[in-house]
Amino acid sequence: MPAPEPNLTPIDVAAWAPPLPSAPGFDHLVVATPGLRTHVAAVGAGEPVMMLHGFPQHWWQWHAIAPVIAAQGYRVYCPDLRGAGWTTADDPRIDRESRLRDLLALLAALDIDRMHLVSHDMGVITAVQLTYDHPDRVRTAVQLSVPPAFITFSPKVAPAFRHLPPYFWHRPGASLRATFSEEFVAHPMPSHVIDAHLAPMRRSAIDAAVRPLFRGMALPEAMRMARGVYRRRRLTVPTLVVLGRPGHPWTEEIIGRVCRHPERYADRVEFAYVDDAAHFIADDAPAAVARLALDWFDRAA
Repeated sequence: MPAPEPNLTPIDVAAWAPPLPSAPGFDHLVVATPGLRTHVAAVGAGEPVMMLHGFPQHWWQWHAIAPVIAAQGYRVYCPDLRGAGWTTADDPRIDRESRLRDLLALLAALDIDRMHLVSHDMGVITAVQLTYDHPDRVRTAVQLSVPPAFITFSPKVAPAFRHLPPYFWHRPGASLRATFSEEFVAHPMPSHVIDAHLAPMRRSAIDAAVRPLFRGMALPEAMRMARGVYRRRRLTVPTLVVLGRPGHPWTEEIIGRVCRHPERYADRVEFAYVDDAAHFIADDAPAAVARLALDWFDRAA
């Protein structure tokens, strides 16, 4: 068993509603920081790895990946980010850096100085902010299904954003099951898996957070990327970008066009493509994601 985190003890979540999806081997913690009580699922012992989930997912996104990484000598933390999962916030407002501040507070509470960082989808927004603004906190970064922040925007990338408007106008109680349609997965996702991903949407506070997440965080950050903010900065954290193949709309051809000459913007960035995987790559190809992450930790740290 790993040593307990400073001032924290595992909790029994059996009585939580809605119930947490099953994932044997994880410790479940609630980490209190100012204005936030973050649910964290953790597994393993050793060097820390932080895994930031996408939308509309939560810690369980990593249930088939985190234990594989942990088995190689890592303590893997899978937090429910603000507005997701079983985390609770005093204030429903969300701005561009709310989750970044939350993550920094979480790292302080867990006494983590540096870590490996794995992120997917909207989790990449927070990962990018951390790697650029606090590079000393990140040993290596792996980002899934999202291109680097220094991409060049062009009409070619417009299809990558056409699915977003419904989230800006999300109505409480509206179904999000279409998020997991065949457009975004290589293999049809079983109904019980979709149910597990969407379970926290039964919490009114999580359902109500959809609009603030997209309006307050995703849109402002996307506008910064479109204005070339990150093309004027230097990425110093070794970063592996993992995409599905075919990865519509982020195909190898498109990535080659919008990420030309990455050495101009980053000290070390590499691209990897996973066959038979789409946007929800952690569900389509968990073994490949774990293998690529472990290899990057070893090669790039």
